[in-house]
Amino acid sequence: MRTLGVVMNGVTGRMGYRQHLVRSVLAIGAQGGVELSDGTRVQLEPLLVGRSEAKLAELARRHGLTRWTTDLDAALSDDAFLLYFDAQLTAVREKSIVQAIDAGRHIYTEKPVSESVEGALDLARRAAEAGVKNGVVHDKLYLPGLLKLKRLVDSGFFGRILSVRGEFGYWVFEGGWQTAQRPSWNYRAEDGGGITVDMFCHWNYVLENLFGQVRSVIAKTATHIPDRVDEAGARYAATADDAVYAIFELDGGVVAQLNSSWCVRVHRDELVEFQVDGTHGSAVAGLHKCVIQPREATPKPVWNPDLRETQSYRDQWQEVPDNAEFDNGFKAQWEQFVRHVVEDAPHPYDFMAGVRGVQLAQAGLESSRTNQCVELPR
Repeated sequence: MRTLGVVMNGVTGRMGYRQHLVRSVLAIGAQGGVELSDGTRVQLEPLLVGRSEAKLAELARRHGLTRWTTDLDAALSDDAFLLYFDAQLTAVREKSIVQAIDAGRHIYTEKPVSESVEGALDLARRAAEAGVKNGVVHDKLYLPGLLKLKRLVDSGFFGRILSVRGEFGYWVFEGGWQTAQRPSWNYRAEDGGGITVDMFCHWNYVLENLFGQVRSVIAKTATHIPDRVDEAGARYAATADDAVYAIFELDGGVVAQLNSSWCVRVHRDELVEFQVDGTHGSAVAGLHKCVIQPREATPKPVWNPDLRETQSYRDQWQEVPDNAEFDNGFKAQWEQFVRHVVEDAPHPYDFMAGVRGVQLAQAGLESSRTNQCVELPR
C-alpha cells in the first residue's frame, strides 16, 4: 500500500474538521485507504495546518495524529505531502493556494476558491502552468437525494424540464439569548461572509451538472438581521447578506428559482429541497429523500377557495428507492480526487468549475445592486 501525504489547512473550523478531517480523511484511513482501479490502495497521511497551536495540538491528541504545524511554508516544503487541501476562511484561501501551487502541490479546496473572478481565474491559470491537478469541493452532487434526482434526469423521466424551484435555509440564532449555529464571520462582508457568496457557488454546480449551465440571473439580497452577537459575546454589525432570492435562466430555457436564507424557519421535510417540473413528471428532492409524480399519476386539482381541502397532496407522490448504498458525500469526492491524483481517473470539478461559481455569486450581487438581470459569460 502506498501513502499520499495531505497538508490540511483550516481543519480547526467546523466544516474542515467534521466533514473533511473526521468523516473523510480519517474515515478513509479507517477503511484501509482509497481503492484504485487495479485493486491496490492508497492511504492518506494528514499534516494539520492552522493558526492556533493549541487547537491543532488538541485535534492531533484527540485523533492520535503526530503531524501538525502553524508554519504553512514548512508543511509545503515536505515532499512526502504532495496534496494540499484548504478549508480556511475565503479571505485568506487564494494566497495559500498560490503558495501550494508554487510548491508544486496538487490542490483540493473548499469554495469559493477566491473572493473575485479575477483571483479564481488566476488560480486556474497558475495551476495549468504548473501542471498540478486541482479540484473544488462539489459535495451536494453526492447527496443521496440529488443522486436520485440525477438518476431521474438521466433516465428521461421528466420529459422536457420546465422549471426548478429550490428552498434552502434555516433560522440561525442571533447569538444573544441563544448561541448561533454558524460562525460570526459568515455575517461580515469584510471577512468574506454573505450567503450569496456562500450558496451561489453551490447552486451553480448543482444547476449546471443536473439541468444546464446558468445563462442569466436576477437576484435580490437582504441583510434581515442587522446586528448579531459573536463567539465572545460581543455585539457586532452584520455587514453581509443573510438572505438572497434569485431567478436563473439555464440552457434550454429552463427557469430556476432558488431562495437561500439564514432567517427562515423550516416548514419542509429537509433543510434544502428542489422541485423539478417537466412535461412527463415532477420530483421533489432533498438531502436524502426524493419523491416523484409521473404525468400518468397526476391528479386534477380544481381551485375552489370556498371548500376546505380534504385530500393530502403529499400522499399522492411516490418515493424513489435508494437502489444503492450512499457514502458520505464529502468522503466520496475525496476518494474520487485521490484517484484523479494517483491514477489520473476523471474528476471534472476543477478550478474552472470553481471560477463559474464565483462568477455566478458576483453576478448575483451585481444584479441586486443594480436591480437588473445580469448575463453570465458564455
